[in-house]
Amino acid sequence: MLRGYSTFVYLFLYAPIALIVLFSFNSGSNASSFQGLSVMWYGRAAGNSLMTDALKNSLFVAATSAGLASLIGTMAALALQRVKGPFRVVFDGLTYVAIMVPGIVIGIATLVAIGSSNDIMQWVAGWLGSDPTQLPKIRAGYGSIIAAHTLFAMALVIVIVRARIAGMDRSLIEASMDLYADPWGTFRQITLPQLTPAIVAGFLLSFTFSFADYVVASFVAGSRVTLPIYVFSSIRRGVTPEINAIGTTVMLFSLTMLIVAQTLLRRQARKPAEPA
Repeated sequence: MLRGYSTFVYLFLYAPIALIVLFSFNSGSNASSFQGLSVMWYGRAAGNSLMTDALKNSLFVAATSAGLASLIGTMAALALQRVKGPFRVVFDGLTYVAIMVPGIVIGIATLVAIGSSNDIMQWVAGWLGSDPTQLPKIRAGYGSIIAAHTLFAMALVIVIVRARIAGMDRSLIEASMDLYADPWGTFRQITLPQLTPAIVAGFLLSFTFSFADYVVASFVAGSRVTLPIYVFSSIRRGVTPEINAIGTTVMLFSLTMLIVAQTLLRRQARKPAEPA
């Protein structure tokens, strides 16, 4: 009975995804009626200029936010290792809260922050005697999407890198210091190579979540259109095999990134510590 229940649960989870993949190869234009195998919709999706523009936007936002999250998150993880006592508990709680907060809350908070920043800048300009109307305004767009995605992804990178730091061989760092290596040399030659798989895994996971995000981007994208926003706007007019083809491609790309990240983490976890 347990096997049957588990099978039913997995079918319930993955059968709709399998149908999307199957109907992406439909030769007909009706998304609910399979009329034969064809890859025509993949070619049509690749030739859709609106889709390719949205894809470029998503790739740019995902790469930038993942890079910033990896850099800031790694530095934060290294700094948090030196924090002890109740402050450590507070920072740990804030890190996990940033991961657990729903995307809609992050999107609304970022949107409110943009409007509040403009108001504060105008108030400060007026207080200083300047003309508030001459100040440039912070607008929704690339910057706001990247900031919102970095906020979430940074917490994810912190958790991944800190888990790797906890499993590091400290004797190598101590040996480097005993051999009169300076702190930067120890970090560059000892610490960073051990953290690289975790940093790369954090980058890939951050890239995946940012690339596939719709909820946060829908609040702060402004006039920019990312791929998830384009897909959601398209299905309002009805689901077509072209949308299935786009969804299948995005799913395969995301799964590949997640598998690579998981493989890096597992290999690093199984790698035996080198003797000092």
